[in-house]
Amino acid sequence: MTDPAAIRRAVRTRYAAAATHAAAGQHQRARALEASCCGDPSGTGPAADAGFGAELYDASAADGAPQAAVAASLGCGVPTAVAELHPGQVVLDLGSGAGADVLISARRVAPGGWVIGLDMTPEMLALARANAAEAGAGNVEFVQGYMEDVPLPDASVDVVLSNCVINLAADKHVVLREAARVLRPGGLFTVSDVLADPSMDEATRADMAQWTGCISGALTREQFSAALAEAGLVDVDIRETHRVHTHASAAIIRARKHP
Repeated sequence: MTDPAAIRRAVRTRYAAAATHAAAGQHQRARALEASCCGDPSGTGPAADAGFGAELYDASAADGAPQAAVAASLGCGVPTAVAELHPGQVVLDLGSGAGADVLISARRVAPGGWVIGLDMTPEMLALARANAAEAGAGNVEFVQGYMEDVPLPDASVDVVLSNCVINLAADKHVVLREAARVLRPGGLFTVSDVLADPSMDEATRADMAQWTGCISGALTREQFSAALAEAGLVDVDIRETHRVHTHASAAIIRARKHP
């Protein structure tokens, strides 16, 4: 899978379908799209549900987001739990989906702060905007665009978040360089993402369904760490949290832009 356009089309199609299910209240069907390739090591059973989605958020972690936004989450962690958000900060969420992490962040950076959700899928953006309206969040905006070409100025945000999305990009190095570009000096990069085991087989990596399900496109721990350093990010901290597949784990990944 080396064609960026084909990868992007496949990812957009999959998550447009997930957004459509979520908008209709069919959250289990939306999450089935994720768990079908990203569940527990067997790919089935209760652990598949626990590896992704709303169950990862407890009541305090979800404060600020309506239940519908949290229920529509397809993430593999809770990056806002370790993001050190403060009033007045500007936050960017890459691949913001239904908007749960944007809305959680919005409450934490108020007063004076602003949160931008970036997503390439119109269906997800519509769902996120509806969730923001329900939450009454006045300090958020949702922008259509690509992680590889963030439509924001250099050094314009304090924190970059993402929840199980960077692994879906065809070129993670470009995404990480863009994240570093928009961060202010000393700014924080905090994401949940999937890390591939070094032993992942080539058949898994070659499968498009697995790519859009967030497994085959993932970097290994060593590759992710090296890509962060190449992007100019320092103080890299990678902590695996739980298994999501026979060949992969979820992790919280943190780094800072050099002051």
